[in-house]
Amino acid sequence: MTDLSTDPYKGVRDFYPTDWARMQAMFTRMRATLAQWGYEEYAASPLERAELYEAKTSEEIVSEQTYTFTDRGDRRVTLRPEMTPTLARMIAGKRREMPLPARWFSIPNVFRYERPQKGRLREHYQLNVDLVGAGSAEADLEVITVATDLLKSFGAKESDFVVRVNSRALLTAACTAAELNAEASRAYLHLLDKKNKMPAEEFAAAQAAITAKDPLALIEDAGTSPDVAREKKALLDTIEALARRGVGNAVFDPTLTRGFDYYTGIVFEIFDTNPENPRALFGGGRFDRLVALFGGDPIPAVGFGMGDVTLADFLLTHGLTVADTDGRPELYLGTPSPEDIPGAQAFAATLRAQGSRVFVNLTEKNLGDQIKDAVKRGIPLFLAYGANEVASQTVRMKVLATGEEVGLPVSELPLRLRTGS
Repeated sequence: MTDLSTDPYKGVRDFYPTDWARMQAMFTRMRATLAQWGYEEYAASPLERAELYEAKTSEEIVSEQTYTFTDRGDRRVTLRPEMTPTLARMIAGKRREMPLPARWFSIPNVFRYERPQKGRLREHYQLNVDLVGAGSAEADLEVITVATDLLKSFGAKESDFVVRVNSRALLTAACTAAELNAEASRAYLHLLDKKNKMPAEEFAAAQAAITAKDPLALIEDAGTSPDVAREKKALLDTIEALARRGVGNAVFDPTLTRGFDYYTGIVFEIFDTNPENPRALFGGGRFDRLVALFGGDPIPAVGFGMGDVTLADFLLTHGLTVADTDGRPELYLGTPSPEDIPGAQAFAATLRAQGSRVFVNLTEKNLGDQIKDAVKRGIPLFLAYGANEVASQTVRMKVLATGEEVGLPVSELPLRLRTGS
């Protein structure tokens, strides 16, 4: 019998404590920014009925990328590939009870069977931010501004990224002006979503097979269709309004579609401007008809999703870091002998009761090796607690980064730990 592999499943990650602390630091920054805007956090199970995604999610995701199986009750179940359909289901389930508009966010893990590559794995964590119940342009402006505020909260400058904006309503008007029926329009939008990944000749040939008129040309020369002109003006007005709100890096991109079938209005993606990372970081848009799939009148909604992998790549590319020490112990309580461990545990309990994070040595290592252990674990402060300290009610605390030592009464230690001095 061969040993089991210690490697994780292909395309997913293990998070050792240091890795998870870094992730949690990112999540903490996200939560703090969204709290300033009044968004509330929610969560849900990663298991959903398969038909939830078959109704309105991207055809490519449903047919090629979902983890779908039949459970023991002969029900078809999918590991969520995205969170928006779950959000719509939850809103629909409580629509008569909850106040609208609702400002919600979540940070779930999502699953897609994709070829693992830079910025793309088979499982990742994704921040989802949604404003549900407001159909005005003001809601669109808020959500896009929140998205840029999140990047700025990590230290990014406006020049580090660009917000590409388009409108599904504009694209639909252009398809109608090009005399495309609903099926042909859908085929064209799916093709347009792949445009930047295809050779120009291949895209042109595929487009010619769908339509004799170029919808993009109709958008460029909007004077040929009143509906196209109206939708284009509304979108350009939104971009100007974003600039007045402090989002000066929003630009019109008529080729942007977003791959999900549920989008109905504005769509946007945020791209890194550094040539070392020339890819979309995240995006979103308006989905006014998704909640109505569960019955009742439509409820307008707009939101976006931000993946942890692309965000981490962006931060690395621009030399931006996030402090990841908040969850680690701040004090290593050493023990001169094993007999001192019970007393050290009791002392640690009094420190924890006052808010400190304390690691107690449980080994028979000497104090020198315990100090090395504290350094290896990244714990910044060390003090030994044994019979002498109990008798004198004083301790000597060592700052491991500098080697500085300070003596102080035991009664003053909690305050020193709280103030970090």
